[in-house]
Amino acid sequence: MFTVNHRTYNPPAQPVVVICLDGSADEYLDCAIARGRMPNLLKMSQDGWRGFARAAMPTFTNVNNSSIVTGVPPSVHGIGGNFFFDTASGEEVMMNSSKFLRAETIFPHAQRSGRKVAVVTAKEKLRDIFASGLISEGGIAFSSEKARHAVVETHGIGDVEELVGPTPEIYSGDASLYVLKAGVALMKAGRADFLYLSTTDYMQHKHAPEEAEALDFYAAIDAEIGRLLALGAVIGITADHGMNAKQRADGTPNVIYLETELVSTFGEGFRVILPITDPYVAHHGALGSFAQVHLPAGMDAVKVRDWLLKRTGITECHERATAALLMELPEDRMGDLVVSSARNVVLGRTPAYHDLAALAGALRSHGGRYEEMVPLVFSSPLNEAYAVRASGDVRNFDIFEITCNGTR
Repeated sequence: MFTVNHRTYNPPAQPVVVICLDGSADEYLDCAIARGRMPNLLKMSQDGWRGFARAAMPTFTNVNNSSIVTGVPPSVHGIGGNFFFDTASGEEVMMNSSKFLRAETIFPHAQRSGRKVAVVTAKEKLRDIFASGLISEGGIAFSSEKARHAVVETHGIGDVEELVGPTPEIYSGDASLYVLKAGVALMKAGRADFLYLSTTDYMQHKHAPEEAEALDFYAAIDAEIGRLLALGAVIGITADHGMNAKQRADGTPNVIYLETELVSTFGEGFRVILPITDPYVAHHGALGSFAQVHLPAGMDAVKVRDWLLKRTGITECHERATAALLMELPEDRMGDLVVSSARNVVLGRTPAYHDLAALAGALRSHGGRYEEMVPLVFSSPLNEAYAVRASGDVRNFDIFEITCNGTR
């Protein structure tokens, strides 16, 4: 038993595996199950528990993974995007380092309690956050993207390729499958019994739920889930966010270039920050359904807010304090205005800022309210108290607590 960030965890004796299937809107699971491609997940849904959880806003990877591994919202752990404008330094900064965390992860506490902890992520950008305080306690943390570079001193493991296989290409479904295969290999080798496995959403950005490539991918995911179940693991599965098509009828990206439109209407001095921005431009071209707007000095925030709310495709616009309250965001890392867009709309800065050629196809993305509801699946039934809780306004970052305390 251990306590972190005012939550107490009492994991069962058998191995515990929590999986974040990045970008997995529930439609992906439904399509694959309906076509007979995910028999293990179907069994979990029937014999265990399946429902929905609400993700943290904005619905981006760093935000939600940080919430899942700390058990608290962004207002507490401090990471409100993949990317933000640091007003103190005047620089636009990637939030892919544990130095931005304001709360501890659960992992070093689990390790100190006697569990053998391993965290595996597809994207290297998350590894430092996950590894915070863990390696010095004897745990393991590495990414499939940089598996060949893992060393004992900084990753807690040095033989990943010997254990799992060659490092995969990050822009592939294999990068996600490698994460789950690593979990299986670590458990088989007796090197981990408390695992967090976090995949990448490359396949979901590229393929709709009913497409053959997506169905094949989820079938392969299911096979690894089956191997984890066969090893006796209690499994909890959720996602960091959903995924939707963000394009017009002709297939072109449905983009509102906020900075361009604001400058054209109100004059120079606006800075639009897109918190989806990360090193993986082939996924989404830095286009998502959420933006932070920093206003020029002296600009009337209410006037700009009201103008944006009249713009077709904009579904929410709040001033900083209101958005921080409604979306549980760290107020000191936000713009003056927070903007969200419609289900099929993304927000950009200027046409010149985005390289749409990098998308290499139709645009599917996330970040807004329409990607907020995500799957929540457990391999075992929930006890009465947690079944009631999970049927209400449960969050994706409740998953470790429910897996540890609520399964029976």
